[in-house]
Amino acid sequence: MKHISLQVSIRDVDFGENVTVIEPVNIYGCKIGSNTFIGPFVEIQKDVVIGQRCKIQSHSFICELVTIGDQCFIGHGVMFINDLFATGGPAAGKKESWKKTRLGNNVSVGSNATILPVNICDNVVIGAGAVVTKDITKPGVYAGNPARFLRDIN
Repeated sequence: MKHISLQVSIRDVDFGENVTVIEPVNIYGCKIGSNTFIGPFVEIQKDVVIGQRCKIQSHSFICELVTIGDQCFIGHGVMFINDLFATGGPAAGKKESWKKTRLGNNVSVGSNATILPVNICDNVVIGAGAVVTKDITKPGVYAGNPARFLRDIN
């Protein structure tokens, strides 16, 4: 029987100054801005860019092609998705089928939210458990499945 061993690790990461990482994590091939906090059990894949003064809580998954702005908060268990299963199944080995996600500055994402490949403008709050399926172009509070605008931020 063949055995494959994969190790949790931090490798090939471009860290800014004063970044805090609580292990275990799996972080590779990405860029993390200064004064950012990464909690335990987080995976951040290659080509991800995370801005300055962000907080990424435990058990979150940030897949390839995600860019997160400055001063963002990512709650516990947030999942970013880059594959929309456009052909009815995973695009395994077909990276060209994946889509990008971009969060602006001052975006807070509540625990257990799912973020599909979208663009989210600055100054947005995404409620816990929300599923963001479309671009968000107006600052405010969004929640639900699919996520919809609830109110302006006071």
